[in-house]
Amino acid sequence: MKHGFNNDKYLRIQSEHIRERIAQFGNKLYLELGGKLFDDHHASRVLPGFQPDSKLRMFSQLTDQIEIVIVISALDIEKNKVRGDLGITYDEDVLRLREEFTRRGFYVGSVVVTHYNGQSSADLFRQRLDRLGIKTYVHYTIEGYPTNVDLIASDEGFGRNDYVETTRPLVIVTAPGPGSGKMAVCLSQLYNENKRGIEAGYAKFETFPVWSLPLKHPVNIAYEAATADLNDVNMIDPFHLEAYGKTAINYNRDIEIFPVLNALFEGIYGKNPYKSPTDMGVNMVGFCIDDDDVCCRASNDEIIRRYYTALNRFAEGADNEAEINKIALLFKQAKIDTSYRRTTVAAKKRAESCGKPCSAIELADGSIITAESGDLLGPSAALILNAIKHLAGIDHSVKLIPQAMIEPIQNTKINYLRSHNPRLHTDEVLVALSVHSIADENCARALRCLPQLEGCQVHSTVMLGEVDRKIFKKLGVGLTCDPARKPGK
Repeated sequence: MKHGFNNDKYLRIQSEHIRERIAQFGNKLYLELGGKLFDDHHASRVLPGFQPDSKLRMFSQLTDQIEIVIVISALDIEKNKVRGDLGITYDEDVLRLREEFTRRGFYVGSVVVTHYNGQSSADLFRQRLDRLGIKTYVHYTIEGYPTNVDLIASDEGFGRNDYVETTRPLVIVTAPGPGSGKMAVCLSQLYNENKRGIEAGYAKFETFPVWSLPLKHPVNIAYEAATADLNDVNMIDPFHLEAYGKTAINYNRDIEIFPVLNALFEGIYGKNPYKSPTDMGVNMVGFCIDDDDVCCRASNDEIIRRYYTALNRFAEGADNEAEINKIALLFKQAKIDTSYRRTTVAAKKRAESCGKPCSAIELADGSIITAESGDLLGPSAALILNAIKHLAGIDHSVKLIPQAMIEPIQNTKINYLRSHNPRLHTDEVLVALSVHSIADENCARALRCLPQLEGCQVHSTVMLGEVDRKIFKKLGVGLTCDPARKPGK
């Protein structure tokens, strides 16, 4: 798909500003890392051209100076919060993150469990980490946080938290997702380092919202949609406006916490090196957008994708009506609705005409390909075949997989694996296509077109099963589904 973001420029100027911030403080900097370090898929969706591992590649230059602390909220452990893009719980993602960081040569010093109030699920998780030889610490909920500054910056506030022992000059504080308490961990460490006579600084590395873009820019609205479950709100930074007379965009939690940070810095250093919460951050994303129209369209697609994801969760029993309503309001700010997404319109139009579950994909050249559920294939499997035939220049009437090959697979599914749905899923179709490609050049040509689906947008008029969702994710396809019953149910 067409790129709207200059990733090479971003790596260059972002790393320059990170180095400047490290030099600003002595030999101990706590760097709060918002978003994901090596798999920032949200950024890659709303900023086409942004590579999900950009931050990792930048920090790899400082591996021997970096220590990573992973933060997880006891509240998220308690409710088994799931990371939407990977489909795993936050506690499982802590282990995944640690393994990935370690495999890439980074040192993970410990895990901090925040918002701890004796939750049994958090205790069990800490015991599990202990058995794995992983250090854990707990930080407690502080009454009146973040406004009760006197209590927070006292021995009964931050002083009550475990002191996280670190050994390297640059401590990256990260988490599986937002709302985990990363900033509070950094501030708590500043307080406790000072008690021990250690000078330390704090900075924030967060990609969204983009401070240099307008408040209602689609990229920033997409961030609000992504955090609708947290009720984050993008705002004009009043501290930045007062200090510099310039508009900068931040979000409510950073603005709310700034007086706390200000009081802490004044208590530690006698003055605050930052005049605004925007000053705390190091974010050059807004200066690396080459094609604003491309990023705006991608961001609007992301807002709609988040809306459908929330609808699907609601249909499956989640209590997230407020999240749905929040994103619906964001539609008005972005001046879009679900019809903005061309695949949504195309899939629904075909479903209305045939009365079956349907799907549609928009390819890089703007072509819209549709498919419907049949006796042999589900709508997702049929869609992938139709799309790669189009890309390979194969006539639509050509059957890539003979019926004689599909029927034995269906027989195995029904009679041996006791499936109630005889239609082939996307993974089964791709395996069959791979087998047949040995003797059929059309199949081989079609398979070679699969990488061209990356970045494409798909809509299904029914909720898809886990297998189909994972295949689209692996192909890099942006998927939305109507909150309707799954096929075969």
